[in-house]
Amino acid sequence: MHHSSYGLCRNNCTDEAIELFKKLRATNVKIDVMTLNIMISAMFKTRRIEEAKDLFATISAIGLVPSVVTYSLMMTNFIKEGLLADADDTFLVMEKAGCAPNSSLLNQVVRVLLEKGAVLKAATYLAKLDAKQLSVEVSTISLIVSLFSGEGKLREHVELLPVKYQPPQSSADN
Repeated sequence: MHHSSYGLCRNNCTDEAIELFKKLRATNVKIDVMTLNIMISAMFKTRRIEEAKDLFATISAIGLVPSVVTYSLMMTNFIKEGLLADADDTFLVMEKAGCAPNSSLLNQVVRVLLEKGAVLKAATYLAKLDAKQLSVEVSTISLIVSLFSGEGKLREHVELLPVKYQPPQSSADN
């Protein structure tokens, strides 16, 4: 058993991406984080979460440093899969590694959490945006408005949001 694949696959997958990865390693083609990000994304698209995690681990194993994009990919996909604890762990790993979350990452995370209905969790990441004095994107604001005002499907949870993000509630008695 040779270890050129860095334990990439536990369950003998003959996946083209993994095969390609091995071939690239064998030819000494420089594998960069962007290439690995694309592969991680492909793994999540086919719901192969363990392999996505393995690829993520591979980045450090081969001496590369995950980018904000990598962490964002991991977090948003974990959330989409309902793996909120994994998303939080990834955020902590990112901070420990000294990689500062940017506005784009935090906004994406907030939106995916809101789409999942994880309001309290979204509120904690909104608070991180504020704490870091990063801006809330228009798409995040419009999602908040559509989910929490009027007929929004999360309107009964609006009080879980930080007050400044609560859309004005239309009252019947104006």
